[in-house]
Amino acid sequence: MTLNWFKFASPASFYPLAGRLIPLFWSLTVALVLVGLYWGFFQTTDHLGGSNPQKEYYRIIFVHVPAAWMSMWLYLVMVVWAAIGLVFNTRLSFMMAKAIAPTGAIFTFLALWTGAFWGRPSWGTYWDWDPRLTSELVLFFLYIGYMALHAAIDDIRRADRAAALLALVGLVMVPVIYWSINCPDPNQCAALHQRSNLTRIDGNILFSMLTMTLGLWMYSFATSLTRLRGLILERESEAQWVRELIEHGEKQR
Repeated sequence: MTLNWFKFASPASFYPLAGRLIPLFWSLTVALVLVGLYWGFFQTTDHLGGSNPQKEYYRIIFVHVPAAWMSMWLYLVMVVWAAIGLVFNTRLSFMMAKAIAPTGAIFTFLALWTGAFWGRPSWGTYWDWDPRLTSELVLFFLYIGYMALHAAIDDIRRADRAAALLALVGLVMVPVIYWSINCPDPNQCAALHQRSNLTRIDGNILFSMLTMTLGLWMYSFATSLTRLRGLILERESEAQWVRELIEHGEKQR
């Protein structure tokens, strides 16, 4: 017996599936984040601060780097869902894109905030118009712009399409952010950020960073699906299955 995945394109079918997945993702979030933070703070002493307490601020990478990665990844995912909605005119795709945007904005803000705290002791300033910092700030404004544009248009269908088009236009910022410190010629990268090279990172540090990234990824699933369920109920409020769901819930009280 094969599972027909296309049936979950319907909000009515996806709603209960999301409800079953959310507790799993929250459990994975807690477990992975705790492991990642523990490993980063207690298993990498010799590699980071060591005997020099002034270098303990480097531990912020265990939050900063995963948050920055997730800010770019979630924007890509948001654009994919928005594009699917534009091409196939699927309601759930537009709702998925809208549900992802706030989480992406939170991670982008977190990356900027932790980056400022990193920059003060490392570079002597909270902010510098470094290419990576500037492009990440533009990404944050794109998330905010997407949500603001969607909220400014009363007609849901028009709002979905207009916000999706804005997201597609802003996709150019993702490669810009990456190449801002990873351009082929290092001499042309006028950036305070060092080039990213995972192969040169110590194993303990890499393990903590990747574990934290997985934890934030699970958090993204949990929060986005939770937000999506709310959007489904809001937009499908006149559907018979939603009315039956509400009536069933009231009877159980």
